[in-house]
Amino acid sequence: MTPEKRRTPPRHIDLKVRSTLAGEAAAAAAEVETALDVPSDPTSAAFFDVDNTVMQGASIFHLARGLYRRKFFTTRDILGAAYKQAYFRFVGVEDPEHVAETRASALAFIAGHTVAELEDLGEEIFDEAMAHRIWPGTRALAQLHLDQGQRVWLVTAAPIEIAQIIARRLGLTGAMGTVAEHVDGVYTGRLVGDMLHGPAKGEAVKALAARENLDLSRCSAYSDSYNDLPLLSLVGDPCAINPDARLRAHARANGWRVRDYRTGRKAARAGLVTGAVAGAIGGAVAAATAVRRSRVR
Repeated sequence: MTPEKRRTPPRHIDLKVRSTLAGEAAAAAAEVETALDVPSDPTSAAFFDVDNTVMQGASIFHLARGLYRRKFFTTRDILGAAYKQAYFRFVGVEDPEHVAETRASALAFIAGHTVAELEDLGEEIFDEAMAHRIWPGTRALAQLHLDQGQRVWLVTAAPIEIAQIIARRLGLTGAMGTVAEHVDGVYTGRLVGDMLHGPAKGEAVKALAARENLDLSRCSAYSDSYNDLPLLSLVGDPCAINPDARLRAHARANGWRVRDYRTGRKAARAGLVTGAVAGAIGGAVAAATAVRRSRVR
């Protein structure tokens, strides 16, 4: 067997390991949050994606733009990450080593900053850029689950720190998000596992369900994206919220509930924005675009 052939399997295995590790890390964070929560319906729960499901647009975009305005990172930092994302998106090359480099560079700008710093800024950014973008219809659905004595978690690729802020502000049980490694409260610039995206969301929910003794057949899940099928397919009550075209078709074919709180041009515009950032550290690209637009204006 040649060296090239020996290297291929570990790359596939490593991807699965990173997704599992990311899911378990996110579930562990949620477990700590809910240690004192005693629901009246303990075996059922609801899981909500955030971007374009709970909130109009991408939360990572609003976070990145707010951090940039506060000099959390430089234009050079964000344009470097944007270049690497554009390389993938337009050239179509998905070499595993380049993927790893992109993931590392996307987080490099937070290295050396403290968790407390990001959490404090996240509170401010939520108030100024996110609170008014919450979809009232989705918030009402989440409240309905709470009123029925069920716990409600957010499950998002956004950083766990901002996900927890959104959950707390909405009165939800907790959140699972992408976990960035930190030592003694200072970010190292590395992820724990991988982004909480696609398969990793499913792993996070399965890990949480095992720890909380949830019956997934009695649980609900909500998302706008076809990429979240690993999450939606786990539960007995999946629902497509503001769905992209592929998810809408899949939901209709399988008899899932569909709720769309967008209208006309707003729906099309929101779908394009979400599609542009799904599956990547979209904040780097989005914030770089925002910087360029502001300069043009």
